[in-house]
Amino acid sequence: MRPVRTLAAALAESTVILDGGLSNQLEAQGCDLSDALWSARLLADDPRQIRAAHAAYVRAGAQVLITSGYQATFEGFARRGAGRAEAAELMARSVRLARDAAEAVDREVWVAASVGPYGAMLADGSEYRGRYGLSVQELERFHRPRIEVLTAAGPDVLALETVPDTDEAQALLRATGGCGTPVWLSYSVAGDRTRAGQPLAEAFSLAADQDQVIAVGVNCCDPGDVDGAVELASSVTGKPVVVYPNSGEQWDAERRGWHGASTFDAARVRGWQQAGAGLIGGCCRVGPDRIADLVHLRDRGPK
Repeated sequence: MRPVRTLAAALAESTVILDGGLSNQLEAQGCDLSDALWSARLLADDPRQIRAAHAAYVRAGAQVLITSGYQATFEGFARRGAGRAEAAELMARSVRLARDAAEAVDREVWVAASVGPYGAMLADGSEYRGRYGLSVQELERFHRPRIEVLTAAGPDVLALETVPDTDEAQALLRATGGCGTPVWLSYSVAGDRTRAGQPLAEAFSLAADQDQVIAVGVNCCDPGDVDGAVELASSVTGKPVVVYPNSGEQWDAERRGWHGASTFDAARVRGWQQAGAGLIGGCCRVGPDRIADLVHLRDRGPK
């Protein structure tokens, strides 16, 4: 069923549970994500796998599905030989696939169109550093065309996610201004700073007076970095906070692999809720079982 409420209205009533990492679920389904386009490659090669991954999170109880468009860009698809019309169709398909999975159940499930950072298109780990050497205006010109395509596809919200620095945040907020679709703004962080090293208070403040921003927070970070970020985002912006950290394992961009142990603990959700988090889920290496744990813990209520 289509949601009868806006996501913002749902946030005003209770905590909303996001899905988890799309890539790890696709890998669990046997998909090869070694291509530079990562999961976005499957939009052309095997879209049924993407829908199946979304469906796994719906079964786990997720209320928001984030699309497979993180690395879907005109530039990235052009390297595969796709023209602009084909690339635009593939980006729109990412929204439709999530919507199909959402509408297969008799409850409200919202669709968030992923808008990844410029560094995701480079596929070299740059989204964990930021500061690409481009101006805010140049970054805005990069993001605006695909934001227009994604908005036209009809998502419930745009997920401006894994943003590494304030320059890119400014560009994304400019590119989405007046688009008619609400957004959330989510930074990738290390400790109490953006990946580029800016204080989080400064980064979060960019969204404070932006009416189209319904939530602000962090994602694709260590679970231990979330606690302080939630309190800071809430106090600086007065908005609901969105948090979806990684499992706690570390990504090696050169070897394109994960190492270390998982530190994602669903029990943290109570503290995040109390500090102001309204949208809670997982990012890389957090699968449907962990999302089901979040749903269960949320539904048990505060203790």
